[in-house]
Amino acid sequence: MNRPGAPTRLALGDWNEDANVLGFLRRRRHERAGHELYCTAVATARQAWFYRDLGVPDTLDGRFDLVGLHAFLLIRRLTGLPAPGADVAQAVFDAMFADMDINLREMGVSDLAVGRRVRAMWEAFHGRATAYEAVLGDPAALAEALARNVWRGTPPEGGAERLAAYVRGQAAAVEALSSPELLAGRAGFAAPEQVAA
Repeated sequence: MNRPGAPTRLALGDWNEDANVLGFLRRRRHERAGHELYCTAVATARQAWFYRDLGVPDTLDGRFDLVGLHAFLLIRRLTGLPAPGADVAQAVFDAMFADMDINLREMGVSDLAVGRRVRAMWEAFHGRATAYEAVLGDPAALAEALARNVWRGTPPEGGAERLAAYVRGQAAAVEALSSPELLAGRAGFAAPEQVAA
């Protein structure tokens, strides 16, 4: 995914005014679907089950990690779909980082610092998504990656393994979602307790 404010999937050498307008129109067309899917990721990440049963820290970092994890699952599925899958995936990403920008400003972060903080969050999200994609098929390696990121290396006993089982189950559930519903922004996640069972 592109960093916030960058032209969508265009190399710098390819940038021109026509491409800018077309990229903007393409993003606008899928903006609502991306926003709806992102809101679904946020609502799922706020489920008390993660914090109560798995011991995910109920902090800014813990919530960011869970939102990012669910956004990753959506983006992963969308980018595997034919057009306009990649554009909707970009819209999910854009919605996420527009929300991060707004939240930081509402928390009182100065205008000068917001850009740096959002960029650090973008880099963290990209690193996590790359790591999770690489180990999604390996439950033990996925649990290690989750322990390192979500709990900063010190998960409660069984927490990382249970979250890994959840992520694998949720990835399968997202894979089974109807493509037209997903592309329209009307698809959701399975209930955490149901997927983790």
